[in-house]
Amino acid sequence: MKPNFFRELWVSLMLMIGLMGCGPMATNTEDQPMAESTETVRQFLERSEQESLVLGRETGAANWVRATYLTPDTAVIAAKAGERGLAFQNELFERAMGFRDQPMDAESARIIELILRGSFMPAPNDEALRAELSQVSTALEGLYGAGEYCDPDTGICRSLPELENVLATSRDYDEQLQAWIGWRTVSVPMRPMYERFVELNNIGARDQGYEDLSQIWKGGYDMDEADFDLESERLWSQVEPLYESLQCHVRAKLNEQYGDSRVPLDAPIPAHLLGNMWAQTWSNIYDLVEPYPGVASLDVTASLQSQNYDAVRMTEMAEAFFTSLGLPELPQSFWQNSMLTKPADRDVVCHASAWDLDNGNDPRIKQCVEANEDQLITLHHELGHIYYFLLYKDQRPFLKGGAHDGFHEAVGDTIVLSMTPAYLQAQGLVPSVAISKEALINQQMKLALDRIAFLPFGKLMDHWRWPIFTGEVSPEDFNESWWALRREYQGVAPPVPRSEADFDPGAKYHIPAHVPYMRYFLSHVMQFQFHQALCNASGYEGPLHDCSIYGSEAAGERLGAMLSMGASQPWPNAMRAITGQERMDAQAILAYFAPLSDWLAEQNQGRQCGW
Repeated sequence: MKPNFFRELWVSLMLMIGLMGCGPMATNTEDQPMAESTETVRQFLERSEQESLVLGRETGAANWVRATYLTPDTAVIAAKAGERGLAFQNELFERAMGFRDQPMDAESARIIELILRGSFMPAPNDEALRAELSQVSTALEGLYGAGEYCDPDTGICRSLPELENVLATSRDYDEQLQAWIGWRTVSVPMRPMYERFVELNNIGARDQGYEDLSQIWKGGYDMDEADFDLESERLWSQVEPLYESLQCHVRAKLNEQYGDSRVPLDAPIPAHLLGNMWAQTWSNIYDLVEPYPGVASLDVTASLQSQNYDAVRMTEMAEAFFTSLGLPELPQSFWQNSMLTKPADRDVVCHASAWDLDNGNDPRIKQCVEANEDQLITLHHELGHIYYFLLYKDQRPFLKGGAHDGFHEAVGDTIVLSMTPAYLQAQGLVPSVAISKEALINQQMKLALDRIAFLPFGKLMDHWRWPIFTGEVSPEDFNESWWALRREYQGVAPPVPRSEADFDPGAKYHIPAHVPYMRYFLSHVMQFQFHQALCNASGYEGPLHDCSIYGSEAAGERLGAMLSMGASQPWPNAMRAITGQERMDAQAILAYFAPLSDWLAEQNQGRQCGW
């Protein structure tokens, strides 16, 4: 996946202030005053919203400059802005606590509930500890953004995009191994910082009345922790058999490429051979596992490059899909303020992200766009966030956000499911594609290497962090617990021995950036639900995998209705608005990939699957 970190602050402050986790509030149309104060809940919320807008503009600008100009000076600016944001978060939480059991109107109750869910990065009440948390947070993300690996033999230094390109394109086992190991040298210095970071977050969580940070992270889904655990396991159980079937076939094809000594048929797959720095998606090794070589080639990258697509033209193509649904054009400020290419003169955080910097008036993205299919898909993903920002722009500041965090991640990827061969042909990116069983299986394999391969990785990231937050996993076992989960869920293993001198989780952006990850697992389930519902709304009849909603204003109206709700209602209501259902369910994924599932079952006959 190309997951993005977007600061869904209320105006770029949404994620910093967090708004995740607690129970329902009593509702009433009365406007009751806070204990020991003449301020009513309505007055408190109106004043706090205005304060959040002012602080959000300042904090958002500081973080944007930090991400696009990685220098010691911008680190100081971002850290100080972060301190102010954390202090505001604590004050807001404390004020809201005084209204917790008071009767109030339904909208105010929803906002108070969201505030009391706490922050994904709760700050300690102690001012010095709060400053330390902001400094450590800024430093961790800065280490990642400026990271590079310098070959001790040649002295040549390479950035993450350059190292990623080696894994994506090389088929030399040792060359890939060097790139994989090299990037993991960047995360080693993060280890003691991350340990302290967890300690500070847990102090903040306890200051807000929680046992630890995991309670907050699990509590943002309008259900209690136990129900959330059961729900996430239910969804995984639905898709696990399909993933295991895909893993079995891919392992067999890698065995053919690299041999028994390097890819045994009864063991996990070496993590550096799957075409991605984190083995989270496998689409870059499609050439090794293509079911029917040469049938209905869908080489979008070659077309983009031969037709001289640049970052702006690719972004315009992504925008055109959304506007074809009747959604608005991007504002001029988007084109003026976004960073679409990597500057040649400075370090930046290239990890793609979408930002809402001025209460819906200044949406922008940060992405180092290159002319390839992966980046085109990422642009659609990021614009999904941007259109969420634009559509819920008229909600109150505290209600701007996804119905839950998985909704925000699912929108753009839902659009990508409509980039069918027929759509790509209409855009001039692939030649005429004959409809055949072989062409369909190739198409589905290519997408499954992205969407199905990602599912266990999406789930295990937070399964690694939660027991660290609770103390069940000690710092002495950080790396061991990481690879235990990679083996259990993915059937993937490190290609060389790793130890507790390493900190391999930190080589993934969302760990040093402290971004919850279950949102991506949930989004990969929901995007197929959304796709199925929007196809139905468009009047499409036929196999789900052939549907494209491009040009359907009826589908756009259904999508827009959900987006405009923001976080104003519990997520089951938003789910009902777009799908007619009130729960997340993976049946649409299984329906979409039914042809590939049957084909994989045939291929795996006689193989020893599992690990």
